[in-house]
Amino acid sequence: MPPEDTRAPVRTAASDNPPRNEHSHGRRFGSWQEHHGWSAASSLRRLAARPLGSLLTMAVMGLALALPLAFYLLLGNVQKLGEALGQSQAISVFMQPGQNAQQAQMLARQLGDRAEVAAVTVKTPQQGMDELAKMQGFSGALQTLDDNPLPYVLQLQPKAETSAAAIEQLVADVRSMHSVELVQDSGSWRQRLDALLGVGNRVVLILASLLALAALLVVGNTVRVDIASRSEEIGVLLLVGASSAFVRRPYLYAGIWYGLFSGILAALLAVLIEFALAGPVAQLSRAYDGKLQVGGLPLWLLLAVPLAAAALGWLGARLVSAWQLRRLG
Repeated sequence: MPPEDTRAPVRTAASDNPPRNEHSHGRRFGSWQEHHGWSAASSLRRLAARPLGSLLTMAVMGLALALPLAFYLLLGNVQKLGEALGQSQAISVFMQPGQNAQQAQMLARQLGDRAEVAAVTVKTPQQGMDELAKMQGFSGALQTLDDNPLPYVLQLQPKAETSAAAIEQLVADVRSMHSVELVQDSGSWRQRLDALLGVGNRVVLILASLLALAALLVVGNTVRVDIASRSEEIGVLLLVGASSAFVRRPYLYAGIWYGLFSGILAALLAVLIEFALAGPVAQLSRAYDGKLQVGGLPLWLLLAVPLAAAALGWLGARLVSAWQLRRLG
């Protein structure tokens, strides 16, 4: 152990019981502050003194914390993919053949007055024919047609706050109208996707909890080994009157350093995963004409991970050091 590791605790331990005078409180606070600074620097030097072991511990914790971030990133982009594929797709109402533009506009106004409908768009048969002409393999077949067989199509956009039951009732009411031939609704598909995303969110939460517990155990075991290797020195400090808080303070800072650096590593790994997926995702977005807007992890989350990991490291060190010191005491 370096010489400063032995001198600073003895000096500060004596100051835990300063003389009772008008300046005792100020000296006590100054001594407490000094020991915090010494503990933070000393614990960091001890981590640097054994770089391989410290890096391995931080790497294990960083990988454990990066996995939930990767799953969270994947889940968020799956949700965006679902939106691009039609998670919020309008309900398509195909009118019966032979209906004219006036009848289509009349039905559009009738449906637009419903409380569940946010907007109604009328698609003419010519617009439908133009869309088919753009699709590969249809242009030649369409040229052989004498007239346009496509009907008028109304696209209903339900309001965002509309419940699934209300949308089902809307679809049933529209299907019962005499001028309507067919109604296509992706409501069941949306419900299945929402259910899968709900399961995914719960899995990410459980996974994050388990891996956070694993990181806490890694820090706790590392601190336990460190305390066990210095049990004789700690025993001497306790005999000369050092408090338990005084003795465990360097180990708490060690836990904070472990958590902070591993959290930074986890955030960096998450950013690297985003960069690795940027190329394939851009290609996928081009395949959907740019409708697929893929996002990365929010900045607040990347900044919060090191802080949360530092708190986790402190907690692991706090629990283990308290238990170990009770045994030594």
